[in-house]
Amino acid sequence: MAGPGLWRTWRVLGFLLLVPGILGWGKEGHFAICKIAEGFLSEDALAAVKELLPASAAGDLAEVCSWPDEIRYHLRWSSALHYIDTPDFLCNYKYCRDCHDPAGHKDRCVTGAIYNYTMQLFSAYHDSISESKYNLTEALMFLAHFIGDVHQPLHVGFTGDLGGNAIIVRWYRRKTNLHHVWDNMIIESAVKTLYSKDLAIMIKAIESNITDGWSNDISEWQICANNQTVCPNEYASESISLACKYAYRNATPGSTLTDDYFLSRLPVVEKRIAQSGVRLAATLNRVFSSEAKIADA
Repeated sequence: MAGPGLWRTWRVLGFLLLVPGILGWGKEGHFAICKIAEGFLSEDALAAVKELLPASAAGDLAEVCSWPDEIRYHLRWSSALHYIDTPDFLCNYKYCRDCHDPAGHKDRCVTGAIYNYTMQLFSAYHDSISESKYNLTEALMFLAHFIGDVHQPLHVGFTGDLGGNAIIVRWYRRKTNLHHVWDNMIIESAVKTLYSKDLAIMIKAIESNITDGWSNDISEWQICANNQTVCPNEYASESISLACKYAYRNATPGSTLTDDYFLSRLPVVEKRIAQSGVRLAATLNRVFSSEAKIADA
């Protein structure tokens, strides 16, 4: 007979599969992140990315950045790779403690996935082996998506409320959960009320902020300590800090979130989208440096 721990695991897994929006920024958020990243790619990285993209993307990385969400029910094993849960109310993240799936398997979380898919791409493009054992197209699409996910504060939220999925709130008049507010509804409301119902205008506004308001921060965003190719632990630590400071604050179960919450959190969302795009590009630039030679995928 299954013990209580096993039953709890299956109950959690079942809940995760039923909760809408648990796996990432909405399609608009991921599209914006990858569209911003495209503008920061080096010539080498852009050529490599275009070579790896599926034909359906028509050479546009942003067109496939939501692919990991679209196939989540087909590739169930990938569900746990979109997020990382942290201990309730500690407001910090530690890889060795936190990076595991609901069944306790180590390294199965969003930061672990970012390390894994970066390694797959890097090894294929830098090793002398002529043929890669990895599906590099999928590795690229997973990496682009997961770097976005780790920047969504509630993707590094608390274990007890499943990253805000178990916190039922109202977004103005609409009943939803807190995680979905951060995945989708802040962006959707911004596009509708502030950007003339046009996501492209929102993306342009964020890009303008990157070159103007955040211009002094770009070089810091792009750097990984100790010459690492990718550094998702830093991004996860930022996210849980922002989750405690902004996402969870004044968003208790049953509360109604309106203009005060929306207008004070939108700048956080837009900055995280900007950081995601800049850092995704910086990671791909390091992976696909001029020293790399493309292996046959």
